[in-house]
Formats: sequence, structure tokens, C-alpha cells
Amino acid sequence: MYKIAVAGTGYVGLVAGVCFAEKGHQVTCVDIDEEKVELMRSGVSPIFEEGLEELMQKNFEAGRIDYTIDYRSAYKDADAVFLGVGTPEKPDGSADLSYIATVARQVAESVENDCLVVVKSTVPVGTNDKVEQFIQDFLVNDVKVEVASNPEFLAQGSAVHDTLYAERIIIGTESEWAENMLKKIYEPFHLPIVPVNRRSAEMIKYASNDFLALKISYMNDIANLCELVGADIQDVAEGMSFDERIGAKFLNAGIGFGGSCFPKDTQALDYLAKQNGYELQTVKAAIDVNKKQKTLLYKKASNRLITFNGLKVAVLGLTFKPGTDDLREAPSLSNVPLLLEQGADIYAFDPVGADNFANLYPEGPIGQGSITYVQKPQEALQDANVCFIFTEWGEVKGVTPDQYKKLMRTPLVYDGRNIYGVEDMKRAGVEYHSIGREPGKVEVTREPKQNELQSTRY
Repeated sequence: MYKIAVAGTGYVGLVAGVCFAEKGHQVTCVDIDEEKVELMRSGVSPIFEEGLEELMQKNFEAGRIDYTIDYRSAYKDADAVFLGVGTPEKPDGSADLSYIATVARQVAESVENDCLVVVKSTVPVGTNDKVEQFIQDFLVNDVKVEVASNPEFLAQGSAVHDTLYAERIIIGTESEWAENMLKKIYEPFHLPIVPVNRRSAEMIKYASNDFLALKISYMNDIANLCELVGADIQDVAEGMSFDERIGAKFLNAGIGFGGSCFPKDTQALDYLAKQNGYELQTVKAAIDVNKKQKTLLYKKASNRLITFNGLKVAVLGLTFKPGTDDLREAPSLSNVPLLLEQGADIYAFDPVGADNFANLYPEGPIGQGSITYVQKPQEALQDANVCFIFTEWGEVKGVTPDQYKKLMRTPLVYDGRNIYGVEDMKRAGVEYHSIGREPGKVEVTREPKQNELQSTRY
């Protein structure tokens, strides 16, 4: 077993470190935030991820994992240092590599033994070559340091499972020594390993994520056309799913993709192509479709209503997907500001993301409108004039069609995740608008007044 240091304790770094420890390696996770380190040492995860805290506590008690801000002690005698720090998107779409550079220099100034530096962060093609040269430029001791690429393919909400039971491990190396070490590190996982060179590994990560983003955007584009021609996107997706060349995953239409990967990675690959004098027209189209898709429901509702001013608006779901507290590129972030600007009184529900959202939009009056955070979907729906569904949490899916009719002042629902059947909502008396399906409009009926009843007798 190897002595491993992991730089960064976000989704990539923390999950990787805990899973390495679970497989028997000696792991030290490094972060710059002392309070965060103490939190993790107490067994509390700084991120919401199913199964993570249990493994943190188990491996900390077994002495296989620790957390520190002292990077020098963590790196000096490590066999391998895995980089899981952020590479956020810059305004021009390029990746910010400053965190990578900081850790690379820290490693160069700290290592006292031969060491393999493994970049798990998503970085533009050719970055690992630069990281290796950067380390050599600042290397203090006479030791061998090589850089390898080992991109992650985890999904937030299932990150632990995706790491322990990955479909494949991609390792990008430039030497037999580096390749063999990475193979031995991953040997206890008993997973397929695909060895390639560093640049191919970097491109595999971008090509994989962007392909999935393309698939989502394609289905959203088709869904929008379905609405115009009277087809049902869910029927279309089911028919497509039987084709093995297409597959059944990522065919669900909705209000666009979010999270830490797809938006950033499509922008980064688009930027990389342009820097090399090439335009990835398919990726550019995916970016454009996704941007428009996020506010599609808001525009539909705006056409239906005169104004949102003074209306109670229920917002169900704030995170970009269920199973995580991550808000990055979530549809709620595109729609809530528009609703607030129009003077809406928002009542928002999210089982784990409300606190993070409240850091951006504190409870109370905001501009012309206001926002209140509630503990149950039903509280948001009580006397609401309109409802938006942005995240398909189990608690939201548990709300039955008749509850919308019973609780809301006006049963008007805009569903960005196609949770309900159109006919089910229509039978319940709910005006229901979703993605890629005909709207479930309810005929307005009025009970005749007494004098009208009398007049019909003659």
C-alpha cells in the first residue's frame, strides 16, 4: 500500500482520498481552511454526499486517513500526491489554473523522496506537461518527480459509488514507472484500467463530459420541437432508448444541465478549440441551447400571467440535481432573480440546498420581491398562485397532483423535470406545463347561479 497525499477537499479530492483510504492506502488530505480541517477530523463532511461521512469516520478511526493544513508534512514523504483542487471558469471560458500552480509549487518545494504527482482536476489538454515543467523549475531536492493525468468521472450525488465502482480508470502517463505506480495504487479497486498518454487522458475527460452535455442539449432541442408539432418527448425518448447505439441514459428532457462539470467543461473545450484556430460547432450549439433552456419555463409563465408582482410563487428545488447541495449553474439561479425583479414573493423548498441558497439570497425582502425558505413542499404550495419545479427531489415527487389542486390558490404548475403525467395533472384540475409535452390545460367550469337554474326550467 502507498502513502498518498490529496490536495483539495472538494468533491474530487475528498471523495478520492476517502476511497483510497477505504482500499487500504495511507492518506492525508490537505486543505487551506483550518476550520474545515477540524470539521473533517471530527467526522463531518463539508459537502453533502451519500455515504461519504460514514467512510470518513470509519477510516479516520482506523488510522488510514487524516486531514491537515500542513502541506509540507503531507507532501515531503508521499509516494503520490493527487491534485483535486478547483479549476473554475474564467469570464472568457478558459480554465483558471492558479490553484493547480500553487499546489504544484508547494509540492516542488516540499518533496524529499521520489514522487508521482497525479492531476485529477479537469484541466485543458497540455496542462500536465506545463505542471511537470513548473515543478522541475521549483524543485528543491534532488528527487524524481513525474506528473500523470487521472481524470475523475464521478457524478455528484453518487460520487462515492462512482469512485469505488467506476466503469474504468483512465491513467495518462509518459513513463513506465508512472504507469506501473498508478496501476498498483488502483489495483485494490479491481477495476478496468485504460493507460494512455497524458494529453489523451486530458482529452478523454473533456470529450466524455461534452458528449453527455451534447446529448442532453439535443434532447432539450427535440423536446422544444415536440411541443410545437404535438409529439411527446417522453414517448420519443422511450422509443429511442431501445437502440443500443443510443442507450437509455441522458435522454430526459428538462430545463438544462448545471453543476460543476458540464457547463464549465463545454466552455473550456470551446475556448481551447478557438485558441487553436478551430470551432467546435456541436459544442457551441450545446452551450447556446442550454443557456436558453434554463429560463424556458419563466418565459412560458410570463406569457401566461400579466405579472409576478405580489404573487406567491412556490419554488420546489434549488440545487442543480437531487442528492447534492451544489448550486453551481442550477436553473434556480437563472430564474429566482428574474422572479424577484418582477416582485414575486417566493416560498422556496430544498431539503439540503436552502442554506447555500440563503447565502446568496437571504430570507426577507429582496428588491421588489421577497424570499422565504420552508421545510416542506406543501408549505411552499399553500395559497400559491404559481409553482415552479426546478429539482426532482424525492420530497417533490411525493407531492400528489391533487395536493396542488387542494393547496394552491391557483393550481398552475411549471415543471422543469417532467415529474408528472400530463393527464394525471389535468384530471386533478391542475394547469400543467412541462418540457416537450402539450400543456395540460384545464377547462374552466362555473357552477350556475340559482336564478340561472330557475330560468332553465321554462
